[in-house]
Amino acid sequence: MELFGTAGIRGPVTEITPGLALAVGRAVGEDAAEGSGDLVVARDGRETGTALAAAVEAGATSAGADVLRAGRLPTPALAFASRGRHGVMLTASHNPPADNGIKLFVDGTEYDRAAERRIETRVEAETGAAGWDEWGAPERIDPLEEYLDGVVDYALSHGSQPDTTVAVDCGNGMASIATPRVLDVLGADVVALNDNVDGHFPGRESKPTPESLTDLRAFVADGPATVGIGHDGDADRIVIVDGDGEVVHEDTVVAIIAEHYTRVSDAGDPVVVTTPNASRRIDERVTGAGGRVERVRLGALHEGIATARADGTDDTRVVFAAEPWKHIHTGFGGWIDGVVSAAVFTRLVAESGLDALRAPVAERPYRKESVPCPDKRKMDAMARLETTLPEGFPGADIETEYGLRLELSGGAWTLVRPSGTEPYIRVYAESEDVDELIAGVVEYVATAVEDA
Repeated sequence: MELFGTAGIRGPVTEITPGLALAVGRAVGEDAAEGSGDLVVARDGRETGTALAAAVEAGATSAGADVLRAGRLPTPALAFASRGRHGVMLTASHNPPADNGIKLFVDGTEYDRAAERRIETRVEAETGAAGWDEWGAPERIDPLEEYLDGVVDYALSHGSQPDTTVAVDCGNGMASIATPRVLDVLGADVVALNDNVDGHFPGRESKPTPESLTDLRAFVADGPATVGIGHDGDADRIVIVDGDGEVVHEDTVVAIIAEHYTRVSDAGDPVVVTTPNASRRIDERVTGAGGRVERVRLGALHEGIATARADGTDDTRVVFAAEPWKHIHTGFGGWIDGVVSAAVFTRLVAESGLDALRAPVAERPYRKESVPCPDKRKMDAMARLETTLPEGFPGADIETEYGLRLELSGGAWTLVRPSGTEPYIRVYAESEDVDELIAGVVEYVATAVEDA
């Protein structure tokens, strides 16, 4: 049984049912009962969240865990509350309102692959309840204020007071109760759009994209705001809009924050963890600041952090971890946190200006393409590409740990990897001649799929 994708369990509520939530709740409740005994349960604003949270609670208490009901929270606030205990977040993040999902945490970190497999095994085995006299009990907690205070205190040590106007599009998601409040306390003049929690997402679709952020982009371009911030449904993602109303490339945002953390770190070996599809511009800024970059598979930043720490020396420190739109601020916690990103980035912009922060970043053209490939052909196609693609690009430095990544001259690179959720092979490329590069790579991929 495979329940978990790259970001927990997620899908339409015809699949993410109360029955599944009950079984997962019982399985993770066993983990909690064997640990601290406590399991924090929270949900985002989706209409189906209340029923799924009740089902998780029933399963977990029947397994012997004491459930701490946290109500509606941003996902990073639930992760914050899971420190020293286990946590379950009911959210489908940026997915449409008819979807929902289940994300599991322990001590402020997402479950790793081994822990997810353990949950899948228990769900498949239909693990029974604990003895009647071992069942847990629920109680209500409210960790939001402590979390928001923690974000403010952390952000105060990064950048200047944001004495400027910031526009925040909360997308009717959980950022509505977090980001505007944090930025206001930090000193910004905040204009909030779609800042009421509504599981129907009436203001715009939950996924923040250049197309869905049209209103935010127009407001920033025509109004007093110096920067715009867009969030998804559970406030773990962040998109930045510049003063002209254009979306700043997600890898440029990562490069700016990563360089900052590397420069201010007192570690002898500062490390930034990112993913294979991330731009080389990140490596350039981190290396120039005295650090190094390590890559890990998509959806596994927490595993990459653990590996870098285990493989490093006493002077190794993971100062930041990120994949596109999702950032882990390791000095604050081990979870993806768009609210902290909003606070820290706003303070950096207040200190230096967005144009000055972007100026040293080499923003080469970047493109993504998806080549149709049935799941049953993916393995053979990738095996063929390990031979044919390097032959087509002689002299490239090749990495094969998480797909097939080729580092080319002049800062160019390309990545080919099979999608874990859809019948495609993904192609990423960054180059001054990106159209020519990606067209050539796509041709190799299409041939490999046809011959597989």
